[in-house]
Amino acid sequence: MTTASPQDRLARAKEASRATARLTSDEKARALEAIASAVEGNAAAIIAANARDIDEGRANGIGESLIDRLRLDAKRVSALSSAVRQIAALPDPVGQVIGGHRMPNGVNLQQVRVPFGVVGAIYEARPNVTVDIAALALRSGNAIVLRGGSAARESNTVLVQVMRDALESVDVTPEAIQTVDEFGRDGAKALMHGRGFVDVLVPRGSAALIETVVTESTVPVIETGAGNVHIVLDESAPDDWAREIVVNAKVQRPSVCNAVETVLVLRQAAPRLVPLVASALQSEGVAVHGDDMVAGLMSNVIPATEEDWATEYLSLDVAMKVVDTLDDALAHIRKYSTGHTESIITTDSRNAERFLAEVDSAVVMANASTRFTDGAEFGFGAEVGISTQKLHARGPMGLSELTSTKWLARGAGQTRA
Repeated sequence: MTTASPQDRLARAKEASRATARLTSDEKARALEAIASAVEGNAAAIIAANARDIDEGRANGIGESLIDRLRLDAKRVSALSSAVRQIAALPDPVGQVIGGHRMPNGVNLQQVRVPFGVVGAIYEARPNVTVDIAALALRSGNAIVLRGGSAARESNTVLVQVMRDALESVDVTPEAIQTVDEFGRDGAKALMHGRGFVDVLVPRGSAALIETVVTESTVPVIETGAGNVHIVLDESAPDDWAREIVVNAKVQRPSVCNAVETVLVLRQAAPRLVPLVASALQSEGVAVHGDDMVAGLMSNVIPATEEDWATEYLSLDVAMKVVDTLDDALAHIRKYSTGHTESIITTDSRNAERFLAEVDSAVVMANASTRFTDGAEFGFGAEVGISTQKLHARGPMGLSELTSTKWLARGAGQTRA
């Protein structure tokens, strides 16, 4: 990719978006298959570039949770290719009729899905997002402009070039995939201020990054949120469900936004479930930050502070608190939740249905691990992010969330009286 100004990259993406919007479903699927094959075929180069990023990250002390997000090994590269193929196999949202009617004067109206045009993405230390978002954007007929951050620069440089070469090999304009990484902060500013070129911007990363994008952007933003995720254990929660779900939600991959960060235990269940769950977590290397009652029921508990209830650890740490009632648990969630995912473990159907109805988060669960909040798990192939806003998109964002709509009116000479 030749050097140009970030504004020039945006202009190229805008021009390319007119071409991607005209691609047939089969042409888009063929382009994605080319990308999947190219990622597989260039796995060694991708992993080598990623190793350079990891070495640089460790030298800069970025922390193991970010290192985990940054890492691309052979298994993860293979998973990237698989995700792209899954996206290619999904129904094309473009052109779907989602509403309409015939007016009394005979004009026929249809509301159909159309691409946004140019999607921008600003994210940190997540090279998998480079491929996921590009694939979702292309399948939904959009062009994409990426700002992946300095921590993954080597990985993203290779991935972007691999994908652009793949598009060219099947006669799709490579200008549909752009990056502004080489321009650093100026590239990010260009994306945030790219009104007229960028149709929608999606930030993924820390709360600070998301807040900066939401505050500074002059283009529409779909806000993805931090994951201060809660699990509630009531007095009817079975031992095995409580233990296995909480451990899975915390330990399977602690560095991601759907990992549980706070466990709330109803008082009547505390003598049974606090030792059971806390000891299972500790045996997996999790540091438990607990209130006074948790500390009284377990050893090696770190005294929790007010800050712990509001913290997205993204590490092998968890906050645990005993609350008197389900009302208190709901109040705690209302106060501290980031609106991402919450779950209750219970066999009391009234508690389950009340929790599902009253908790105001993007994804609300009963008797399941919060780790299921994921585009791939939801059947979307991959995700743009987890939207925690309430306009247009909420929860894992797949293909339809990267489309807008327009109205088609077909008449036969009608005029308005």
